[in-house]
Amino acid sequence: MALKRIGQALFLVLTIPMLTGCLFPEEKKQQNQVPYEEQIKIVQNAIDQYQKDNNGLLPIKTRDQDTAIYQKYPIDFQKIVPQYTPEIPGNAFENGGIFQYVLYNVEEDPTVKIFDLRIAEKIRELTIRIQAQGYPPFKNQVVGNVYTLNYKTLGYKEEPLVVSPYSNKNLPFVINGDGEIFVDYSVDLYEKLKNSELDVKQGADIRNVLTEDSYFVPAYSLPYTIDENNEPIFLQQ
Repeated sequence: MALKRIGQALFLVLTIPMLTGCLFPEEKKQQNQVPYEEQIKIVQNAIDQYQKDNNGLLPIKTRDQDTAIYQKYPIDFQKIVPQYTPEIPGNAFENGGIFQYVLYNVEEDPTVKIFDLRIAEKIRELTIRIQAQGYPPFKNQVVGNVYTLNYKTLGYKEEPLVVSPYSNKNLPFVINGDGEIFVDYSVDLYEKLKNSELDVKQGADIRNVLTEDSYFVPAYSLPYTIDENNEPIFLQQ
């Protein structure tokens, strides 16, 4: 079963083209890696006007119902360019950038957010190595169905990490029993909870605290809640 789910996960990440230098010209690389605030605001205005003109409909691409919530509503720029905004942002994946533009809180207040697709590329790399081996080399059980990986078995000299869009700290990966890989945002959640007076409750998914004052969503994440010490832990479902 785990091997089958690994194959499914590999299929999903393979649908995202490799985010390498050939994707966009050398001279545009740097500018396409910057999450410009102004670009996001322009897209937000376009979304708002589109929704107003189309009886509440949103310009989003169709995704499966089981798609993770923070990747579930990618913006369909073909529906808003050029009528509602003259061009696709230069940092958007569709225009050679590294960011996927998505909508967050679509039911109550559709808000434009982004996430870095280099995370997907790293997950793709890990998934391919696991599939080549035939099974996930679990190392330690974090909690329930969440584990760390033995990266040496996968041929890594050092643990692969991704840079947090919230703190710029390095974040590790975790894996579940079905072979699905996720980013561990525990460090970011801990800092957020420690330095704020947010009203969070045990048993509730607290990932939304990361989006409150950020343009980023915690993509490729598992749900988290808090323990009795108000510290983040994986939410067991």
